[in-house]
Amino acid sequence: MMTYADHVYRSADGRLDLYARIYDGEGPPLLLMHGLTRNSADFEALAEHLAGKFQLIVPDQRGRGRSDYDPDPKNYTPATYVQDMFALINGLGIDSLGLIGTSLGGLMAMMMAAISPTRFTGLILNDIGPVVEADGLDRIQSYVGELPPFDNWRQAADHCRLVHGEAMIGYQTQDWMTFARRTCAEAPDGKISFAYDPAISEGLSGNASSAVPPDLWEIWGRLSTIPTLVLRGSLSDILAPATVTEMKRRHPDHFSTAEISDRGHAPIMDEPDALAAIDEFLSNIGK
Repeated sequence: MMTYADHVYRSADGRLDLYARIYDGEGPPLLLMHGLTRNSADFEALAEHLAGKFQLIVPDQRGRGRSDYDPDPKNYTPATYVQDMFALINGLGIDSLGLIGTSLGGLMAMMMAAISPTRFTGLILNDIGPVVEADGLDRIQSYVGELPPFDNWRQAADHCRLVHGEAMIGYQTQDWMTFARRTCAEAPDGKISFAYDPAISEGLSGNASSAVPPDLWEIWGRLSTIPTLVLRGSLSDILAPATVTEMKRRHPDHFSTAEISDRGHAPIMDEPDALAAIDEFLSNIGK
């Protein structure tokens, strides 16, 4: 497994210590941003594939993984996370970089690029776009929040299979154990819990506008000059094929897409089709 350096920095509001993994690489930097309930470990397989070729910055958003939990749940919003990401890359002295975002991380990538279009060399959006399907949001809302801890890793893996099995066709027992170990953490007493603050679920309560930034098509409209790759799980209930088609219609240039078979929301980006699309896209950035 590729090694990485631990990096701790202050949140944009100066109240929290946040964490990121930094993987060395000869090529340009990439910022990898995870989904709602996940953390930097979600990108271990992709980092293994890309590290050495690119510098990878892989953060835990506030309230996840090794980053501090926010005592005020109202701060668990995409706009806050985006400001944290600018604090991270500014603190590292990075002026130009690419963005890779899964789900929530993809929303953040679009928002960041809309704020500063000339700073970002390319976007990879993993199973997310300007329209977020309500059925998918409802499904996510059904499992995000506080759960009793698991007694052991097998229980945690079985729960992950129960929740995500329909999105990960072909996963075997060891795959689910790996999935669990990337999304959960073990307490000193041996109990296993998901590695996020249950209070992040408060941002999903009510209507979709509380979880998804408004006017995403307007944001998408500012990104026409930025090369973009959209990955879509063929079984996704978050990103509809019609949304991908409309994204391309509005941005006919600098746009590519790949559908990842036997995956719902969201591909892990270790699938051969995903890696092939990512490699091709990154090889053309800056040409």
